[in-house]
Amino acid sequence: QVQLVESGGGLVQPGESLRLSCAASGKIFRITFMAWFRQAPGKPRELVASITNGGTTNYLDSVKGRFTISREYAKNTVYLQMNSLIDEDTAVYYCNADVVTDWSTPQQNYWGQGTQVTVSS
Repeated sequence: QVQLVESGGGLVQPGESLRLSCAASGKIFRITFMAWFRQAPGKPRELVASITNGGTTNYLDSVKGRFTISREYAKNTVYLQMNSLIDEDTAVYYCNADVVTDWSTPQQNYWGQGTQVTVSS
């Protein structure tokens, strides 16, 4: 089994920064894709940023230029650096990953438990 554990959420004021971390552990042969999603109250979950195994990144339009996703491959960890935070960034942020657990098993998708980010003055 694979576990994704997020950390780094909290309460900040508009304009401040936060860095989220997500560490994957368990039976991991290869991680092919990692991403951050978020879900605000009463809204659907949305993809915020993603990064492929080759390092290709993709961002939600509203966070481009403010958020940066990165991976530390040796630690099976993905980060989300969030700068210039605004009220609309308030949400529960979830880590997501496609993981291959061994050479003979197709990849499976996993979710973390979520971490709350609140931006408020």
